[in-house]
Amino acid sequence: MSDPEVSRLRRIRLALLVGALALFALLYAPQPVLPQFSADFGLTPGTAALLVSAGTLGLAVAAIPLGTLSEVVGRRRVMVTALLVAEAIGLALPFLPNFPLLVGLRLVQGAAVAGLAAVATAYLADETGGRNLGATMGLYVAGTTIGGMSGRLLGGVAGDFWGWTGGLTAVAAVAGACTVLFVVLLPTERNQTRQSFRWRPLLAGVRAAATDPGLRAPFAVAALGMGSFVAVYNVLGFRLTEPPLSVSPALASLAFLAYAAGTVTSALAGRLADRFGRRPVLLSGLGTALTGLALMLAGNLAVILAGLVVFTGGFFAAHSVASGWVGTLASPSARGQASALYQFAYYGGSSVGGVLGGTAYAWWGWPGMSAALACWLALAAAAVLRARNRVTTPEPHPIERVPS
Repeated sequence: MSDPEVSRLRRIRLALLVGALALFALLYAPQPVLPQFSADFGLTPGTAALLVSAGTLGLAVAAIPLGTLSEVVGRRRVMVTALLVAEAIGLALPFLPNFPLLVGLRLVQGAAVAGLAAVATAYLADETGGRNLGATMGLYVAGTTIGGMSGRLLGGVAGDFWGWTGGLTAVAAVAGACTVLFVVLLPTERNQTRQSFRWRPLLAGVRAAATDPGLRAPFAVAALGMGSFVAVYNVLGFRLTEPPLSVSPALASLAFLAYAAGTVTSALAGRLADRFGRRPVLLSGLGTALTGLALMLAGNLAVILAGLVVFTGGFFAAHSVASGWVGTLASPSARGQASALYQFAYYGGSSVGGVLGGTAYAWWGWPGMSAALACWLALAAAAVLRARNRVTTPEPHPIERVPS
């Protein structure tokens, strides 16, 4: 690869890294201050979780239209516009102390960030030409974990001192700096073949991706895995701050440092998938997440946090591999739609799982919620195992790096 190509690839990687950081910091900014929302507005955990679920629901609904739009107007244009709109809304949220209005605006913000989340995979697949896509996708997912961790950590600490408005303001400020870097660094796409604005072929791409048997396994991992993940992190603050643990909100927010495990495992899983194949690495990630979920059943704070680290690392390893799998399996003419459908499953699962998880916690406590999440993860693993007889794309040779 020539020096200009190497430089361009580095710019793409860095741009998508900071873009993912901004996206996930904004998307999950309310999560660490949900107990403050609950107290200020007199809400149950399940109702307060609507602030998170509204954002992910907006993303899920808008993912397919914006992913399809990127096939027509260009991927960079959609991603840049989306992140700028999401940042503007993030700056406005702290000045709206009305819960229904906050939920409505969060829905719009989620729809905005769909333009980046739903298109990034297709952009990477186009612009890298399949070279080391697993490692590049792993770096992008690592950016999502850094954004998720830093946004939650900053929001939780600031929220303990200045309330939920201070928490949201601090996150929006950091995301704003990342947004500027993203706009400056991201190169214009040059390998995408744009389609004309005709609904029939564009919808045909959506239909082809939705009915492709090879994509069912990664879609299942996206929906069930992300539903489990968001349920854990939505409820975690309540469990840690309530008796018998009774940890302060600022200290409880330090639990989001567990995201660092996802930063490491997502990048590592991408490289391992390039070398050994996606299916075994994906199953290992789901198994690791189940192990962490079991550890969190303990009543000891140290064991709970250790389990959270294991659970987080396993989930992000699985997500990194599943998302890269979509970019590889999808037809080039429907790559944007396939990526959007993955995001639809991912954030649709987040919206539903977040609310159901909070409701299960309110009814049955942490053990009952954990049992439900274990079933979801087991179903995701079963979908991957079932795909063995359905996916015709050959698995890579154990000692070869496969061009995706």
